[in-house]
Amino acid sequence: MPKLTKRAVEALPVEAKDYFVWDSQIAGFGVRVMPSGAKTYQAQYRKGGRTRRVSIGRHGKITVDEARKLAKEVMGQVAKGENPAEEISQHRRAPTVAALCERFFETHVRERCKPSTQGEYRRAIDLFIVPAIGSFKVVDVERKDIAELHHKFRDKPYQANRTLGVLSKMFNLAEIWGLRPDGSNPCRHVPKYREEKRERFLSQDELQRLGQVLADAERDGSESPFVVAAFRLLILTGCRLGEIQTLQWSFITDVGMELPDTKTGARRIPLPQAARAVLSTLPQLPDNPYVIAGAVPGHYVTDLQKPWRRIRKLAGLHDVRIHDLRHTYASNAVSSGMPIQMVGRLLGHSQIQTTMRYAHLADDPVRRAAEENATRLDALVGMPNVARRLRLAV
Repeated sequence: MPKLTKRAVEALPVEAKDYFVWDSQIAGFGVRVMPSGAKTYQAQYRKGGRTRRVSIGRHGKITVDEARKLAKEVMGQVAKGENPAEEISQHRRAPTVAALCERFFETHVRERCKPSTQGEYRRAIDLFIVPAIGSFKVVDVERKDIAELHHKFRDKPYQANRTLGVLSKMFNLAEIWGLRPDGSNPCRHVPKYREEKRERFLSQDELQRLGQVLADAERDGSESPFVVAAFRLLILTGCRLGEIQTLQWSFITDVGMELPDTKTGARRIPLPQAARAVLSTLPQLPDNPYVIAGAVPGHYVTDLQKPWRRIRKLAGLHDVRIHDLRHTYASNAVSSGMPIQMVGRLLGHSQIQTTMRYAHLADDPVRRAAEENATRLDALVGMPNVARRLRLAV
């Protein structure tokens, strides 16, 4: 066996079958000559009674000296009891991020998440995750890869953060499934972008304009009575769009609306007289269990966005979303002095932090109460000169 050198390797002839030439200095280090003319450096060893071989690199891509150094490292790993050939084989068989996405969606998302959440996860996977890192091996994804993906969508902070959340959950499950070491989630310590929470509430004037447009649409038939009723119910109950959209007549009881499945689980929602009056105007179709009946027999109205755009345009509410009707319900409740905890129960929030976004609105009734209390006390204590100076100053 000669010592492998650049000249010696390049002089090796190409034959009909592949063959090996081994180095005289390092046992197990050699070069494989393929019928195609390709020559690759190899490190060969025995493990568990079997001969194992690791391809180090192709001649021309790396030098003989570089290959010899890498071969020494492989032999060093073997001396420590490791099996580099098996590790490489396992890595080749390791799933990609795209494969993890599908397993995550089929075994976790489909079984545990509601249809609307499934749609959000599917969108994040198809549009943002797979195109960016789908071909990566799950074990190879590093924090910098996640940080780069997150940064790529910095102009859409909400979407960037939701995608980061999907990735974090997915890699947590990858650890549970044994696809990554424990505690190796690459999403850890990747900071989320600050999101500007939108708080759009309709004023009394805007509510009156909206009410007038709904009344006109009901009278002239420009919108379905079921569509008009849907928006009225959203205003009067503070429900989520899907809760009203999929409401069935069988869910309505003397107590309220008994919803078997919502975003936060089963809910009992109070049904005030004003909302019951809206329901009383709707016919119960014999072939349709839904309150907001659609054009297709047995189905509900699946698209309320298009009629909403028409209605809000007529009302001059161009920036108002359907979900802002829920915000309006909450803001009116808090501004009237209702405790935050009670508002949270009405809205079906699972955490009080979600309701606390409306807490600042509670300042108005507190200020009014303080003013009224001070006025009563001032009348009893009697400070006419001071009060008179203040009125004159105003």
